[in-house]
Amino acid sequence: MQIAILILGILLLLFLIVKLKLNTFVSLIVTAILVALGLGMNPVQIGNSIKNGIGSALGELVIIFGFGAVIGRLVSDAGGSYRIAQTLIGKFGRKRLQWAIAAASFIIGMSLFFEVGLVLLTPIVFAIALEAKIPFSYLGIPMAAALSATQGFLPPQPAPTAVAATLNANMGKTLLLGIIVAIPCAIIAGPLFSKLARKYIPDAFTVKHSLPAIGKMHHFKLDETPKFGISALTSLFPVIFMAIATIYQMIFNGGEAPKDPHGLDALFTALGNPILVMVISLLFAIWSMGFHRGKTMSDISQTIKKAVNSIAMLLFIIGGGAAFKQVLIDGGVGTAIQHLVMHANLSPLILGWMIAVILRVSLGSAMVSGMTAAGLVTPIMHASSVDPVLMVLAIGAGSLAASHVNDTGFWMFQEYFDLTVGQTLKTWTVLETVISVVGLLMVLLLNVIVG
Repeated sequence: MQIAILILGILLLLFLIVKLKLNTFVSLIVTAILVALGLGMNPVQIGNSIKNGIGSALGELVIIFGFGAVIGRLVSDAGGSYRIAQTLIGKFGRKRLQWAIAAASFIIGMSLFFEVGLVLLTPIVFAIALEAKIPFSYLGIPMAAALSATQGFLPPQPAPTAVAATLNANMGKTLLLGIIVAIPCAIIAGPLFSKLARKYIPDAFTVKHSLPAIGKMHHFKLDETPKFGISALTSLFPVIFMAIATIYQMIFNGGEAPKDPHGLDALFTALGNPILVMVISLLFAIWSMGFHRGKTMSDISQTIKKAVNSIAMLLFIIGGGAAFKQVLIDGGVGTAIQHLVMHANLSPLILGWMIAVILRVSLGSAMVSGMTAAGLVTPIMHASSVDPVLMVLAIGAGSLAASHVNDTGFWMFQEYFDLTVGQTLKTWTVLETVISVVGLLMVLLLNVIVG
C-alpha cells in the first residue's frame, strides 16, 4: 500500500510541475501533504514532519548556500572568475577542459560536501564554459559526476563514513578501494556520458550567457582583473580549510572527528566544520575581492544582496524536497521496503546494493538509504563472509541511483544548471544511475580480485 501511495505521489508531483506549471516549492508541499494523508498519518504529525524535514535540510544549508553564493558572486563581480577561466583555457585548451574539470572536482569533492562543491565550483565552471563558448552542461556534468562519486564512496564523506562505522569496515581500506571504484564512475558518468547526453537531449546543451542561480557574467579586460592566485585562493578557501582538517583527522584520528576535541583536535575539527569555514571564507572574500580591489562597503552589500536574491527560490525548493522526503520516512515507506526485500535470494553485495537503490528511489536521501540498508544487511553480511568494505561500497553505489523529485540534489542540479524537470531527469537522474551501476560492477570485480 505504501509503495503504491509513493508512486501516485511522484506522478502527482510531476503532473503539478510539468503539466500545470505550478511553482515547484508549492507543488512539493502540496504533494507531501496529500501523500502523508494517503499514508494514514495524523494531520498534526504531517505538520511536524514537514517542519522537521525543512528544518533539517536548511539548518546548515542556509549558511553554506547563502555564503557560498556570495563568495561566488564577489569573485565573479571582481573579475576573478574571468581570470580563472582564461588561465585554465590557456593552459589545458578547449579539448581537455572536461578532463581537467573532472579531475579538479574529484580532488575537491574528497573534502567537501556535494552541496558545498556545487556552490563553489559552478560559477568558475560556468565562466570557463562562457569564455570557451561551449555549453555549461558539457563541463558541468563532469563536475557533478566527480562530486557525486566522491560523496558515495569515499570517507570522510558522511554517508560512506557512517555506513562503514555501522558495518565495522576499516576506514583506510574503504578509502583506498573507494578511490578505485569512484574514478571509473566519475569518468563514465562525466566526460563520456556528457558526450552521449549531448546527442539525445541537445536542448540541455545550449550555450547560456547567464544562470539564475549565479546571475549574468560580466565582461572584463584581463589586466583589470585580480591575479589568478588570489582569485583561485578566494574561490577555494573553504576547500583548503576542509582538506587540511580531513588530512589531519585521517593521520591522527583514523579518519574520524574526535568525540571530545581539545587543543589541536578542537582547532582542526573547527576547520572541518562547513559553517565556520564558510563564515571565515566569506570574510576573506570581502577583503580580497572587495576592499583589496578598492570597492566600498556599499558596492559589497549590493553584491551580497544580488547573490542572496538569486538563490532564494533554490532554498525553498530544497526545503520542499526535504519535506517530501521526511513525510515518506515518517509515513512508513522505508519499513514497507524492508519487508519487501528481506527474503530475496541474492548475492549479499547485490542485495545490499538493491536495498539501497529501492530506498533511494523511495526516500530520496542517499544518507538515509545507505544507513537503512546497512542496518538491514548486517546480519546477512556476518553470515556470508563478505568483506565489510565491499559491502560499504556496494551500498554506497546503490544509495546514489536514480535521484529524482524526492531528492534535494535533483532540485539543486535543476536550478544551478537552469534545466526543466524533464531535462534534469534525462541528465542528472541518468548520471546518478550510471554511477550506481558502474559502482556495483566495480565492487563485484573487486570481490573477485581481493574477496
